[in-house]
Amino acid sequence: MNIILLSGGSGKRLWPLSNDVRSKQFIKIFNTPDGYESMVQRVYSQIRRVDADCKVTIATSKSQVSSIHNQLDDRVSISIEPFRRDTFPAIALASAYLHDVQGVSIDESVVVCPVDSYVDDDYFVMLKKLSEQADKGGANLVLMGIEPTYPSEKYGYILPVSSNFLSKVEAFKEKPDVKTAGEYISKGALWNAGIFAYKLRYVLDISKKILGTDDYIELFSKYESLEKISFDYAVVEKEKNIQVMRFSGFWVDIGSWNTLTEAMNTDIIGDASMDESCENVHIVNELDVPILAMGLKNVVIAASPDGILVSDKDKSCCLKKYVELHSREAMFAEKSWGSFKVIDAETDSLTIKVVIKPGDYMNYHSHDNRDEVWVVVNGKGKAVIDGIEKTIFPGDVITMKAGCRHTVIAETELKLVEVQIGKEITVHDKHKYLLHMKRFISNENSD
Repeated sequence: MNIILLSGGSGKRLWPLSNDVRSKQFIKIFNTPDGYESMVQRVYSQIRRVDADCKVTIATSKSQVSSIHNQLDDRVSISIEPFRRDTFPAIALASAYLHDVQGVSIDESVVVCPVDSYVDDDYFVMLKKLSEQADKGGANLVLMGIEPTYPSEKYGYILPVSSNFLSKVEAFKEKPDVKTAGEYISKGALWNAGIFAYKLRYVLDISKKILGTDDYIELFSKYESLEKISFDYAVVEKEKNIQVMRFSGFWVDIGSWNTLTEAMNTDIIGDASMDESCENVHIVNELDVPILAMGLKNVVIAASPDGILVSDKDKSCCLKKYVELHSREAMFAEKSWGSFKVIDAETDSLTIKVVIKPGDYMNYHSHDNRDEVWVVVNGKGKAVIDGIEKTIFPGDVITMKAGCRHTVIAETELKLVEVQIGKEITVHDKHKYLLHMKRFISNENSD
């Protein structure tokens, strides 16, 4: 089975834990015997349980690539969207990536679904059925329709011809008001959750017709100029030969703090407590200070380096427009090599706690407008400064002037405090260079 997981999001709806770098699917909020896991980790492990040989490709923006590498193993492939251009260009690019880069035959089926659904394993069994149905070629598109549990205004609706498990589609309906949604449901309508399967040839042909090409390199190079258009509008609503499969299993779209806390299997994450009078209260605390809640009802409290939220759960769905008033650089992010957290920000300085995974390293880089100082707090590794290697231990201090090329390699988990000093401290002030890391890593392993 080939699966394209759509990983988008601007990081606003679950603020302050989500930001422009860490969207909601990367927040580690679900408790497991091995610790907390994120939505993307949960979905990926579920796919592997149902189909260990499944080819998984994540379609995502550049800003999310580091988080994906941090949280998932090397078997996952990534189709990178160089710019945000809605779901049709993203799916067309990912389909071309499967064919041109991964070597998937144009006669194989592909399943597309969001990465952030909260589901049980039977959902992924259903995805296999979608793929098998698409392989039969009886329809150009095979959709999964979710049996509604209430009349929702959040979803579009699919009207099937019959109530059978597999049916042709009569019509699609846009997101309605509650009354109209109830009328749709009484007629057997299903939620349209954006889950579907097709043969690779089908989308590549449409890509050539609408976007002018089905070639991956060409699509990638001209991506910024592509029209922003949804897959539903460009493809689904125009397709006549289409089927829908009815899914009645557990499915939750986690789109707000309200729905997320319903899926959490614990009331408190982090250093927090509440008194016995609290009812339906959830606390997620990523800060190193305690939170105490008393006498609260139907409230979510979330704290991170990016901010603090205290909200009635029913109001949390209105969060996005207020968060946009407090736009700032991300204060916490996961990178492919580890993570960083801003612990102090001044006009001419920034202090950051950096954690580097064992055997990993930063890019070899320099800055034009700032000096940097690293203080090793824990672990062992190597610093490479202008090509000169130095083994580092807790208590060591490494100073790098503006223009100096530098990186650090972790032998064990390595924790640093990084102080940036300069008049213009921005994420854009960075030049990357090639460095033959194997030489330094092999030396490290031979110590």
